[in-house]
Amino acid sequence: MFDNGCSRHMTRNKALLTDYQDIDGGFVAFGRSTRGGKIIGIGKIRTNKIDFEDVFFVKELKFNLFSVSQMCDKKNSVLFTETECLVLSPDFKLIDESQVLLRVPRQNNMYSFDLKNVVPSGDLTCLFAKATIDESKLWHRRLGHVNFKTMNKLVKGNLVRGLPSKTFENDHTCVACQKGKQHKASCKTKHVSSISQPLQMLHMDLFGPTSVRSINHKTYCLVVTDDFSRFSWVFFLATKSETSGILKKFITEVENQLNHKVKVIRSDNGTEFKNREMDEFCGQKGIKREYSVARTPQQNGVAERKNRTLIEAARTMLADSLLPTVFWAEAVNTACYVLNRVLVTKPHNKTPYELIIGRAPSISFMRPFGCPVTILNTLDPLGKFDGKAEEGFLVGYSV
Repeated sequence: MFDNGCSRHMTRNKALLTDYQDIDGGFVAFGRSTRGGKIIGIGKIRTNKIDFEDVFFVKELKFNLFSVSQMCDKKNSVLFTETECLVLSPDFKLIDESQVLLRVPRQNNMYSFDLKNVVPSGDLTCLFAKATIDESKLWHRRLGHVNFKTMNKLVKGNLVRGLPSKTFENDHTCVACQKGKQHKASCKTKHVSSISQPLQMLHMDLFGPTSVRSINHKTYCLVVTDDFSRFSWVFFLATKSETSGILKKFITEVENQLNHKVKVIRSDNGTEFKNREMDEFCGQKGIKREYSVARTPQQNGVAERKNRTLIEAARTMLADSLLPTVFWAEAVNTACYVLNRVLVTKPHNKTPYELIIGRAPSISFMRPFGCPVTILNTLDPLGKFDGKAEEGFLVGYSV
């Protein structure tokens, strides 16, 4: 990138540099950080006709930056046009001074000027003045409380007639906009997780009742997800009141099997999670409880997203297999079993199964949900010429 606001040549590619030397050049500021990147070397970049000398090596850069002012120090001239940027030889001379519309002096290796001192000449485009707060509010209301950015785009692009050529400012005091447009802020994703081992935090949620009972007469599904590995467990319930008993048994068993302790449980404010039985159990085991704010399911986003993933996968498998909806619990169970072994968890780049069990899963035995199978009959006393197998459909895997 050729940059007239860049005071020195800089590159992130050490391979481009010749006559390279390691130096401690301090820090160069860019973006929002005052300590954007450390200068750790200097060298030259050679091309056919021109050499770039004293180029800093800065690893943190995203682009190579070439300084216009540093090019001009070598007596070269730099010309920007509508289609290209030209670096001209020291012999270049401006032929007609009357073509100059604006002169901008160089200060501190950058080209800047004070708008108050500009004297327009020729066809120089006029600069927009700022509208007063009252004027901005008036046009904001006249235009149906449209966004201020949109108003300024109309002005800059000269897209309408009758709108003053001014920059409109938003002072965020329009009460009508707050009443009509206010919404909840989105929950930002955490870039660095504070969870470092399995079972440190469990997300859980209950979905149901379903419109159709399963073949085992269940109408609810409890989904528990481990935050570290994203490994999930599903349990099917006839009533919500069964939740506490299932969770107590599950937590005791999984702590013993995986040799880790459950430390935090995150759920919504449902009475199936928020009751005396669960409070006593968690108090005895020292498990911390975290509840999402009422009517804010996005705060329990891991569990809510897992619910949607499982339901969509189950719905798809039922549609593909042509099995009736009464097999929804088997489809959800199969989806959970398969997704634990095939999804890839960030940032570990491993499957949930490997993160929680410690070895890569085998999936060679898997078959399509609902596919026809034959089951060897080992229960009934069969005659020598009786059929040895029964026909059926695959509806899941043993855990």
